[in-house]
Amino acid sequence: MPGLTNEREKILEAMLFASPDSVPLEKLAEALDCDIPLTRGLLAHMAETYARENAGIQLQQMEDAYRLCTNPDYFPPVQRLLQKRPRRALSPAQLEALAIVVFKQPVTRGVIEEIRGVNTDSAVSRLLEYNLIEEKGRLDAPGRPILFGTTEEFLLFYGVSGLNELLNKNDQEELTLENI
Repeated sequence: MPGLTNEREKILEAMLFASPDSVPLEKLAEALDCDIPLTRGLLAHMAETYARENAGIQLQQMEDAYRLCTNPDYFPPVQRLLQKRPRRALSPAQLEALAIVVFKQPVTRGVIEEIRGVNTDSAVSRLLEYNLIEEKGRLDAPGRPILFGTTEEFLLFYGVSGLNELLNKNDQEELTLENI
């Protein structure tokens, strides 16, 4: 298996492996002492190499940041090794609240409740616990309610690189709660 052959790609791989979080493209380019277009090209080649070789890792892009993660094909044995319990499926109430956050973000709990027509404390709390949504600030209104938006974990969980990719699915197929 040939693997990565370019020295800069190997350096990028080492930096991404060492980072517990995704790393912005700008920061990678700066650390590599390269310009952004060259760094983006190196990352694209790395992703193609991992995919072509069906490697145990893959390069995941989220918005304009990158991280290494487990190839989903090999996740079950990794999960057994780490003895992590799979996340329980989201309830219909949680899916509805999440869908509202995805399409309306940043959004307050009040708006979520207004759209759903019921109290959302439990659903929002669980989505926060699962790290699928997070506080994005406060609305400049009486009571300064918290604004919620999706997280990087949400993008990873649903296998999309950014919200634009998710929202563009609407152009290709009918978007339902089951496929967001």
